[in-house]
Amino acid sequence: MRFSKIIVAVDGSESSLNAADFAISLAARDNAELTLLTVIHTALGLGHAGKPEEWHKNERMKAEELFRKIKKQGENRGIACKENIIETHMSVDGAVVNYAEEQNADLIVIGTSGMSELRKMLLGGVVTGVVRYSTCPVLVVK
Repeated sequence: MRFSKIIVAVDGSESSLNAADFAISLAARDNAELTLLTVIHTALGLGHAGKPEEWHKNERMKAEELFRKIKKQGENRGIACKENIIETHMSVDGAVVNYAEEQNADLIVIGTSGMSELRKMLLGGVVTGVVRYSTCPVLVVK
């Protein structure tokens, strides 16, 4: 199977970095368009330290730094990566699935677990939601 539009969801966790590396390899193999995606969940009351606008600015800066690192890996393989940061009140998995549908992606690549503060309680919750609701294939990378 060949892919033309791949989206990789990243959050800085080891498994998301592995997913990005795998997605770069697939994009290189298939000469596919690759989009790096991160979702900043903006729900209130999650205990973010400081002012909400400062927290959002810091999260965006972290995402942009992460994108720079991954894009450099892609460039080394001849892949130009697009990037998108979604700030939303909706669930992270819902945001990933909706974005993939809007972009007519034919593959979502995602790591097995992320950087969630509730990771131990919700291990794989985002991944499960993406796999369950996506209309395109989902590749889960350890």
